[in-house]
Amino acid sequence: MVDRYGSFAELAAENTEGVEYRIRVTDRGSPVLILAPHGGTIEPETAEIAEAIAGDDLSFYAFEALQPGAFGDFHITSHKFDEPRALEIVEQSSLAVAIHGRRDDGTDKVWIGGRAREAGNAISAALEEAGYGAERNKRLPGLHETNICNRTKTGAGVQLELSRTMRRHLAAHPAALDAFAIAVRAGIAAVTPT
Repeated sequence: MVDRYGSFAELAAENTEGVEYRIRVTDRGSPVLILAPHGGTIEPETAEIAEAIAGDDLSFYAFEALQPGAFGDFHITSHKFDEPRALEIVEQSSLAVAIHGRRDDGTDKVWIGGRAREAGNAISAALEEAGYGAERNKRLPGLHETNICNRTKTGAGVQLELSRTMRRHLAAHPAALDAFAIAVRAGIAAVTPT
């Protein structure tokens, strides 16, 4: 599906913040940012999962569509995602980990992408150790330099793609969400001081 908007300015010109969409930013001054650029009704549960991973100490950002509608109505492709508050907090971070959703494809393995390979590998290993499958994302690799997760001070970030079934499971089971968040944070901690 093709995105309806090619930039945040186009989206904001036709929609009202607080009515059709909301933006949540919590800058905790940490070198790590956890974000969900396609939260709310775009890729359901991604904002809640990102918020759980961020906890009380990592910075957090979410763009959330509040109205039901076609996937593309509020989706801005990651390498075109240029919402100003997102850019500001990402650009002051050393590592950004973006949580995304994908359709069910017969596997619940987490697809790992982004330019921060060492961090991606560490998160993958931590997820595997916690009993979650993970694999390098070949379909949506997240390697574009303007991908929102890669617009950090280091020019690299990590993109995690979770299946719809996995997101629903994590949202419905707080203990599973906690375990998933702990695993992702363990991978981050292995390569980045928080």
